[in-house]
Amino acid sequence: MENKARTIASLVLVVVLCATGLITPGVVAHEEPPQSKSPPSSPIDLEKCWSSLFNVHGCVLELYKSVFSGKFGNVGIACCKAYSTIDANCWPHMFPLNPFFPHLLKDNCAHIVPNLPAH
Repeated sequence: MENKARTIASLVLVVVLCATGLITPGVVAHEEPPQSKSPPSSPIDLEKCWSSLFNVHGCVLELYKSVFSGKFGNVGIACCKAYSTIDANCWPHMFPLNPFFPHLLKDNCAHIVPNLPAH
């Protein structure tokens, strides 16, 4: 009986979390967009920002694993090199919910690939 109660409680929790994820974008859509940190004359092209990471097989997956786990051991040399080519203005738009991620990734990549260009 106890296992059944835990299963039901877990199922309810998952449903609530999923419902929250579906409701949240609708609420955000009615709010004013956040002010961009870049000048109005130079809009950020997210496709261009992501392109160097998508060109390295598995790099985007490595980064997402790092974002959600907080561990950077999955980020490889090729991904760190691709990271170093991304404009610093892109990062706040690529990972808006985790402003510390670019700095943590930069520090990790500095240990993996010495002499990476600074952002």
